Amino acid sequence: MAVPADIVFHARGLTKVYRMGEVEVQALRGVDLQLRRGEFVVLLGPSGSGKSTLLNILGGLDVPSAGEVYYEDHDLMRADDRGLTAFRRDHVGFVFQFYNLIPSLTARENVAIVTEIARDPMTPEQALDLVGLTPRRDHFPAQLSGGEQQRIAIARAIAKRPSVLLCDEPTGALDSATGVKVLEALERINAETGTTTVVITHNADIASMAHRVLYLADGRIVREHVNAMRKRAADLRW
Repeated sequence: MAVPADIVFHARGLTKVYRMGEVEVQALRGVDLQLRRGEFVVLLGPSGSGKSTLLNILGGLDVPSAGEVYYEDHDLMRADDRGLTAFRRDHVGFVFQFYNLIPSLTARENVAIVTEIARDPMTPEQALDLVGLTPRRDHFPAQLSGGEQQRIAIARAIAKRPSVLLCDEPTGALDSATGVKVLEALERINAETGTTTVVITHNADIASMAHRVLYLADGRIVREHVNAMRKRAADLRW
């Protein structure tokens, strides 16, 4: 399928049904979506609205029950496990609410886990500099604050130079001041590397720093908003 050059993801009619015994849960109900190269997009909505399911499908961690989803000209709906693994490895960085750092490794070593297997990585030092943690690169996770650990997780995700950075509640476990530092790191990465960035959040204040905000409810995108004037992450408070 031919996709315009500035479109990174193109999805149409995405449906996802989870079956638990005799019970069916419809997580997505016919979602249409396009994400552009270099965009900073926030997915906003209550728990159970389908945000994480949509993010997992875009990242190749899950497949839809029906519909179509393309990354550039790659059909993710029909990709096999090997193809999805290659897609995740080569094109996608993930950041989750919990940091999943290895306690026995320093910040630099946690990032190096990715750089040693990526095709064209940054150095761990470059990635840590992007998130403002050069002075902490030889510290272990237990010696770092929650916000610093999350920024290491971001450095690890972007060290392989992904085209897309997918973030599921990256500030969910952090207080406001610490969360702002994490958002500043995401803001800088988006601006300096052009990585398409998608952030899931319950926090409506974070939406003001996005290019676009997609509101989800009951498995559907119910509204879209384009910010004519974006706030800087440093100006956010909640």
